[in-house]
Order: sequence, then structure tokens, then C-alpha cells
Amino acid sequence: MLKLKILMQLYNSLTRKIEPFKTLQEGIVTMYVCGITPYDITHLGHAFTYVFFDVLLRYLKFKGYKVTYVQNITDIDDDILKKAKEVKKNWQDLGNFWTKRYLQDMHSLNVLPPTRLIKATDSIDKIIQIIKSLLKKGAAYQRNGNIYFQIKKFPTYGKLSRCNRREMLILSQERGGNPQDPLKIDPLDFILWQESKKDEPSWNSPWGKGRPGWHIECSAMIHQYLGSKRSRTIDIHGGGRDLIYPHHESEIAQSESYTVESPFVNFWMHTCMVLFQGEKMAKSLGNLIMVKDLLKKYSPNTIRWLLLSHRYRSPWEFTQDNLGQIENKVKLIETTIRLRESAKVKEDGDNLKKFQAIMEEDLNTPKALDFLLKLARKKSAKDLKKLYSLLGFRKDFQL
Repeated sequence: MLKLKILMQLYNSLTRKIEPFKTLQEGIVTMYVCGITPYDITHLGHAFTYVFFDVLLRYLKFKGYKVTYVQNITDIDDDILKKAKEVKKNWQDLGNFWTKRYLQDMHSLNVLPPTRLIKATDSIDKIIQIIKSLLKKGAAYQRNGNIYFQIKKFPTYGKLSRCNRREMLILSQERGGNPQDPLKIDPLDFILWQESKKDEPSWNSPWGKGRPGWHIECSAMIHQYLGSKRSRTIDIHGGGRDLIYPHHESEIAQSESYTVESPFVNFWMHTCMVLFQGEKMAKSLGNLIMVKDLLKKYSPNTIRWLLLSHRYRSPWEFTQDNLGQIENKVKLIETTIRLRESAKVKEDGDNLKKFQAIMEEDLNTPKALDFLLKLARKKSAKDLKKLYSLLGFRKDFQL
């Protein structure tokens, strides 16, 4: 029986408002979250995103929803091919190695696996099908073996990011685009299919041997694994905030042009950046805090608490200083559970209602953690154990 008496409120990046969460089909949620490009190690910024969406997944299931959660692995990409050349490794072997490491880190943090974890290269046929349709509709054009999406054919391009043209040009250059490409009609047109170089992997297509562009990969995987005959709109699409433009903006344009159905996504949800040394934590900057390094000193539950102690929509800066304090909070929770859970105390329904009210406020995880501490001080071990587990903290903790 669905526990849907309280209507959850979530922030929608498209409307920039907190809105009541309503699904397309009663009791069913379709959710897609952009995954990693596996050419390097998992850092705390990645963990922040995937731990948050793990909590969202767990909470939706707790409320009684049946959730189909798809996450992708961008296993063919300029960055992977560049890195493979640098380290003199096969691009597939490189991707498989870092995908395995990523999954190990997520398992350590008790992140549930998605319903489907899909490699972009598993959807080549769907990618080609969508591109053929976009060409037929005049939304795309071909130049020298490359296929481009023509943004002027999608008048609302920019509705998610709300960037002006100058901002789009800057971000496109910074985030994998190439506004200087002379084959483009408009510098902001983005690539759907590109001709492979002689030393690059390639797939057969109606336009010759080539490989997919970045944006089309996610649209194809969403339509292939989450679309239905009833509706090709999905309930939730998530990822890091740095994906809003050009990636998610371009996903909307190509997907809604392909299906002639709007919106492509009901709720867009984005996690903010984790900062370190005053800048966004990023592989390109090298200012990374690795999950595996933190796990050498701190428990998975301590790291998870650190991540959930910040609102997902607010940027925050990592400092090592407060991990000791967090560790003490985690020990208080776990000691209370261990010492008191055998006591003959009934669960308090009011505690569950208060916790739900907190989580319904756009998944206010910092406030939820404070509530757990209050329960620990009251020795409410049975409620504490249930809610601690609901937030995804590992049950096999050791004091």
C-alpha cells in the first residue's frame, strides 16, 4: 500500500521553483542520473552526487513507489580516448578499470546499484535511429561525415540553463564543445555523430564509420530503457550542476525534437559543486579528494554523514577539520543503537512523521541528521536504527 498522504516537495531546476512531486503514473517513478566518464578516479564531488540520489531512491521506495533507476557510463568520449593514449592503454580496458573502481567506491559508501547501469556503447543502434529521425525532420544536418543538431530549429533552446548566447559560447568551449568548428552553421550547434579518426574506435552508420557525440548518448539510453508507449517523458533526470549547459540543455532539444513531446523530463534535479582549496573539485584542476583515501582513515558512515550534512543544492567546501566531529556524531548514533536496541521500547509514530516532514522539504538531509542526533540523545534506539538505515548508513558498522 502506497504511503502517499504527504506530498513531497522537490526543487525543479527547469522552473527554478520548489514544486509538489507528482508522477506520470501513480506509484511509479522513472529516474535517470548521468553517470561517470571512466577515465580517472572517483572523487568526493562524484560521491556527493551519487549519495544524494541514492537517498532519493531509498526515500521514494520507502514511500511505496516502484522506481526504475537508470544510470549511464559514458564509455566512449574524447576524454577517455585522450587518456588512453596518454597511458598507452586500450580505451575499453581503461574504461572497464575505472568503472570497476567507481563501483567499488559506491559499494563502500552503501550506494544501491541502479536498476540498470548502461554503457553508452550499448545504445549505438538507438543513437543512430534518433539521429536518422532528426535528419528527416530537418533538426539536424550532415557535414563531411559529421551530423550536427541545428539549435535554431529548437526555439526554446536555453530554457533550462537560461544562459545568454555569450555564456553559452564560453561554457560550450569549456565543457567539451567546439564553437570554432568550421563545419557548423551556428557555433552553438552540437555534434550528434562524428567521423572517427584512423586510430579511434568506430561504428558503422548511414553516414560512414564514426562515433556518437556526448549529448545524444544520454537521450538514447533514456528513450531505450525508460520510455514507454504511453509517454516518453520521464519523472526525474539528475546530475551535477555543471551538466546543465550544454549537456542537459542539448538533451532537451534533441529529445523533444525527436519525440515531438514536451516536456522530456518532469523534474530536473542538480547537485551543487564540492569545492576544495577555493575552487570546484575537478579532474582538470587536480584538486581532488579521493573517496578511497578518506576510507583509509574514516568509516563509510562518517563519509556518508559528511556528504549528507550539506544541502544538495548548495555548494560547499571540503575541509578535513570537521571530519573528527562528524566521526563523534556517528559514534553517538551507533553506540545508542547498539546499547539500546534490545530494550523493550516501541517505535514512536510521531518520530517517523517528524522525519518524513523533514524529508518532504526537498530532501533536507542536514535537518534529518540533526533529528537523528536528537533521537540518540533521547535513547530512541528503535526509531533511530530504522531512520539511520533509511538514509543509507551501513548496518554492519563496528564500534
